[in-house]
Amino acid sequence: MDFFLRDNWWESFRSFVPAAFVGGIVLFSACATEPTTAYRDQLNHLIALQEYPAALKDVQDHKNSDYGPKSVVLYHLDEGTILNNGDQYKESDQKFADAEHTMQDLYTKSILQAGGMLLLNDTTMDYAGEPFERVLLHVFRAMNWIFMGHPHGAAVEANKAEFFLQQLHDHFGDKLGYKDDAFVRYLDAMLYADIGDYNDARISLEAAKRAYLWYASYYNTPQPEFQFPKDARKEGDGELVFIHYNGVSPIKISKTIQIAWNQAVLAVQESNDTSQDAQRAKNALVAGFVGNAITVAYPQYIQPPYRIVSSEVFVDSKLAGQTLLMEDVSAIAFKNLKNRMDMIMTRAIARAAIKYILAHAASQAVAKQFGQGWGLLTQVGSNILAAATEVADTRSWTTLPSQIRMARIKVPPGVHQVRVDFKDQAGFVVESHVFSNVRIKKSTRTYLAFRTAL
Repeated sequence: MDFFLRDNWWESFRSFVPAAFVGGIVLFSACATEPTTAYRDQLNHLIALQEYPAALKDVQDHKNSDYGPKSVVLYHLDEGTILNNGDQYKESDQKFADAEHTMQDLYTKSILQAGGMLLLNDTTMDYAGEPFERVLLHVFRAMNWIFMGHPHGAAVEANKAEFFLQQLHDHFGDKLGYKDDAFVRYLDAMLYADIGDYNDARISLEAAKRAYLWYASYYNTPQPEFQFPKDARKEGDGELVFIHYNGVSPIKISKTIQIAWNQAVLAVQESNDTSQDAQRAKNALVAGFVGNAITVAYPQYIQPPYRIVSSEVFVDSKLAGQTLLMEDVSAIAFKNLKNRMDMIMTRAIARAAIKYILAHAASQAVAKQFGQGWGLLTQVGSNILAAATEVADTRSWTTLPSQIRMARIKVPPGVHQVRVDFKDQAGFVVESHVFSNVRIKKSTRTYLAFRTAL
């Protein structure tokens, strides 16, 4: 500490700051605002209770604290989903439109941010959405248009989904795990047929059948086969299409692998704590005590539990059909992350190595100018800061359902009461919902949708 006694101590201190702490300031900036696990659990709890006004307020109240400027897309996606679940279709579509426009801009801009992402953290980049999230956005927008009575608007969204899937194929081929979306193709075929575009409907249906062959082996989601009752196939019947958004999608958490060492100790540990704050504090503590440490953070999905696994549709108190699994959103999310894990780990290891090199260089510079004691202190402090700020990008569209299920039922024209029973694994009814005064028109599809998260 003798440098404080020098006449030019201030000049010495100013030279000390860049050498020792510039790296620390850079490392600290790796932290970015994103929804916490506790917040997402709370939000999904409100959705499970169908407290949509409260859920929307919760999202808006957390705009700055749990989203921030780099997670604007997530903010709009969560708003749009909750508004859609609460039957506020016009407002929902506006939020999804805002998310879509931002996504389009970020898919290009994110490439320019890649340098910062390598040094700091994936969270330094604006969140542009996973490819499957981008496609499912068009599903929600299409359904918004359907329920607002504009089937041509729904067909536009179908076309945009098809175009984006083609872009993915053109740019990545089979390199992406998520290379097509069978449910979106199937839904698009129906939406095209609704406006009389039977050629595009046929093309989309053929694409859906091919994609479901791949889904069966890749996601364990077989091609759905809807069995219409024989006595309901006469010409002139209408069709009821019920879409069941079921469960909650998986939540990303940050996991770490830490290698710490000194002359006497070599420790390798993998985090098991789902609390990011606790995890980061533990890593920082180990790095501080041991002296040298490299911490690598990576994302991992966890699936929140939900009870409902199936649903049955009753028309005028008579069992008319049951829903079939059309899209396993959770399976897609898990597979998508698994396929990108090599790239994620490569970036994380490179980032950790750069942090360690910067910290070591800073400590050497300080030791040379002010002595070994200050050099050691700088090394320890830098290691603590590096460990505390290393966290994976855990952003994802977690207000999505875990499953999308569908029932297609032939129904005579007229006004009907539709009840849906939602059942658990044992076959017990967990929840029911009644749609009153459902008007079925001749040779026309009528859509209904409902969200469960219990």
